[in-house]
Amino acid sequence: MLKLSVKPGEYLQIGEDVKVIFTGGSSNNLRVLVDAPKELNIARSRALEKHGLVDKNEGRRYERDRDLSIEAKEKIRAIIMEDKKKSGFDF
Repeated sequence: MLKLSVKPGEYLQIGEDVKVIFTGGSSNNLRVLVDAPKELNIARSRALEKHGLVDKNEGRRYERDRDLSIEAKEKIRAIIMEDKKKSGFDF
């Protein structure tokens, strides 16, 4: 499995025919566009579960990554600031 961080406007190319475009969102919701040939069936997990095509208990459920602790965020921020100072970045 591949895990990525993407920015609005970025996309994933899958093979030659499928493009998944990230258009934005919030911390709880993502908006994506799927550009694929009409011959491909594309369905969200909730719809499959609702119609009994996938068992909720057997299907894959992916959970949101847990947030970093405040301490970890502060350490990361300090590392970034130190790196900017070393590189001569003006802010």
